[in-house]
Amino acid sequence: MITERITSKPEAKMQNLNLQFDLPQGILIDSGANTGTNRPARSSVFNNQYPGIIGNSTEMQKVYRLMNMVAPSNSTVLLLGETGTGKEVIARGVHLSSSRKNRPMVTVNCAALPANLIESELFGHERGAFTGAMDRRIGKFELAHQGTIFLDEIGELPLELQVKLLRAIQEREFERVGGKTTIKVDVRIIAATNRDLEEEVDAHRFRADLYYRLNVFPICLPPLRERQEDIAELANFFLLRYCKLTGKKISFISNKVLQQLKSYSWPGNVRQLEHLIERSILLSNDNVLREVCLPNDTNKNIGDQDIFKNKTLIDVERCHIIAVLKKCGGKIAGEGGAAEWLGVPPTTLHAKMKKLNIGKQDYFPQKA
Repeated sequence: MITERITSKPEAKMQNLNLQFDLPQGILIDSGANTGTNRPARSSVFNNQYPGIIGNSTEMQKVYRLMNMVAPSNSTVLLLGETGTGKEVIARGVHLSSSRKNRPMVTVNCAALPANLIESELFGHERGAFTGAMDRRIGKFELAHQGTIFLDEIGELPLELQVKLLRAIQEREFERVGGKTTIKVDVRIIAATNRDLEEEVDAHRFRADLYYRLNVFPICLPPLRERQEDIAELANFFLLRYCKLTGKKISFISNKVLQQLKSYSWPGNVRQLEHLIERSILLSNDNVLREVCLPNDTNKNIGDQDIFKNKTLIDVERCHIIAVLKKCGGKIAGEGGAAEWLGVPPTTLHAKMKKLNIGKQDYFPQKA
């Protein structure tokens, strides 16, 4: 079956987005100091134009800028990124910021399209067009007229089905199965995939002409491992959501847990983080989330091995201290600080940093 979500009242949907995604005040993070005190979590920073998107990292700001450029137009958008990076949320943000926001956005999961029913599902059919066609059916393109159609997982569409989609995208017209009348539609196309479509074209698994029609305005979504500044806000949002759903009363995320989350590579990205927080909440019997069920990350540092080639021991030590400081957000002392992670007293770490000439400019991101 095709997965579809049609927004009949976008203004109501926008309200739902605010309610569903906004991060209310009151979630606290354990400060990690030995004082036993807690501090309020830094409230999520949202781009006001896109209330359904959490994150204000440098990489997400690049995405927002591209969205601002393309949203007012009717140009086709191609969303690229690993699985779980939130491509549908970005697609809805583009739709709700466009002139089509008062019309529906129809989501089609191309990976779920059955080969023998694709034309009927996308373009509809007339009564009696084939066995079992007892009534006329309106297709997804027709439902999205004057709105947006979101073609999710476009890279999964089989070759023999891609040609049937090409004309509708190119000409914005089609005939229902069994019909003789050409139907013209006014739709905006947003497509998404976690595949490298250029490689798919080279391997003859994706039509070049379809790729060029879709690749008008590509937006690459960053993986979660490149958005470490956003992990705490995302984790707190999911904590609140699943505490409400499960009835658990967990008010805090320990700083040590946050550092563990920031140190993980997140192959499943935001979706994996969401499910991890949900599972950890179910396993917790405390009002503070002190443990998370992180899977083994054995492949995390394989790609980092080349960094240490042709380096002296001092260079390797300096690189390692800087990497730990970055993961700890520049925090040196206290629970979850770099000294704890390195297993040395804070005074020793300060002395080592001075000796190796490590300053804040080395481990704090520089603002443009």
